Amino acid sequence: MAVRAAVLPAIGAPLEITGVELPDPGPGQVRVRLAAAGVCHSDLSLSNGTMRVPVPAVLGHEGAGTVVSVGEGVTHVSPGDGVVLNWAPSCGSCHACTLGEVWLCANALNGAAAVYARTTGGTDLHPGLNVAAFAEETVVAASCVLPLPEGIPLVDAALLGCAVLTGYGAVHHAARVQPGETVAVFGAGGVGLATLQSARVAGASRIIAVDVSPAKGELARAAGATDYVLASDSTSREIRALTGKQGVDVAVECAGRAVSIRAAWDSTRRGGRTTVVGIGGKDQEVTFNALEIFHWGRTLSGCVYGNTDPARDLPVLAEHVRAGRLDLSALVTERITLEGIPAAFDAMLAGKGGRALVVF
Repeated sequence: MAVRAAVLPAIGAPLEITGVELPDPGPGQVRVRLAAAGVCHSDLSLSNGTMRVPVPAVLGHEGAGTVVSVGEGVTHVSPGDGVVLNWAPSCGSCHACTLGEVWLCANALNGAAAVYARTTGGTDLHPGLNVAAFAEETVVAASCVLPLPEGIPLVDAALLGCAVLTGYGAVHHAARVQPGETVAVFGAGGVGLATLQSARVAGASRIIAVDVSPAKGELARAAGATDYVLASDSTSREIRALTGKQGVDVAVECAGRAVSIRAAWDSTRRGGRTTVVGIGGKDQEVTFNALEIFHWGRTLSGCVYGNTDPARDLPVLAEHVRAGRLDLSALVTERITLEGIPAAFDAMLAGKGGRALVVF
């Protein structure tokens, strides 16, 4: 029996809602019926070629659902279990994994090159980022499913798979925000809002949200921002004015644009830290001169998947959710069907915030 999925037929082409024939799970595989999938900016980056994946492909990497069946050798989940999808499973044996840096696993995305299913017309399909969550059901490697923590609604849990892990990790693992520090977050989309919430959890004394859209101010404040600044040529000066002319201790850039990376750097104090979460294209070049690097003594670092270990961090996030410190529902601005994904992509291009959630 075919399931419906949103298929990317070619880079730059519009998504097509079509029938997909899934095989039974083989050894080490799990079939999952999706409850929900988040529409992430990374999916847009895959569709427009900013990040390259084999096509035709079913995109969607942030999801949660229920196990339908398992293949031989799968023991950590069973049919009927709720699970969260993990789009970047670590292999445990590459150089990065042996160093404990599982978020940099060299083999994490090997599954994206495989043919995992076919359209009802017989066309081979790849899973965009391993899990192909823009579909009613999917078949994934067992390493791509994590048991759903107790007390977390299945639909809301979809956001744990990318936005919340990334935002939480950016604050707690990459930037290592300490209680009392000041933080600026550039970009108030799904990851940015999760970052704001996580900065509040970390005990930041002042949390400044920055975005190009005036409409995102209310969302940002609800997520924990104490101040909201509209992005402009004077952003760094405005942030300095809010912090006694010093600049923030930490800036987290969630947009992946050269201008906002540079503004984030300029907004930090001398000796401050800038963490770049956003995924930008090769054309987004950021320049610094040698003197300012010496004088300001700042740190600029990249951040992949929040520098998280999903198996370790998911239970921690769940405890924050159960305690009311993280509000998953506050990250969702729209609940849509599969057919609504193209419009959600357009909204992201237009700079509209939050997270569209595909509910099956």
